[in-house]
Amino acid sequence: MDKADYKVICDNIAGISPYIRFVGVISERGDLIAYKRREDLEALLDAKSTKYQFSHIAIKTDLESFFDENLGEIEFVWEERKKVQIISFAIGKLRIWISIDKKVIRSEILRIIDACLPIVKKYAIG
Repeated sequence: MDKADYKVICDNIAGISPYIRFVGVISERGDLIAYKRREDLEALLDAKSTKYQFSHIAIKTDLESFFDENLGEIEFVWEERKKVQIISFAIGKLRIWISIDKKVIRSEILRIIDACLPIVKKYAIG
């Protein structure tokens, strides 16, 4: 995959729902490779906090790989926080990190997850 593929992933996922705030592709080192942010929003994290968040994702991804043989690879993780909901998907050692408005009903989150899975699987194979 190259940078154009990462941009397509972000664009395709961002187009799934108007409730998606941000989509980013995070490298195994915690670098933001590509992203798309909803235009009408202000970021919840400043630049320094964002870097820490993505570094945390990279470390967590590396640690989680120890359990892959016994539990299988992670397909997605869904976090509910006080201000936002987060879903992350694995494509190899990369993570697709998606933040979603907090006030979204759970059935919409499940719809977003279901719509993301074919996109993620396409790039995991290819």
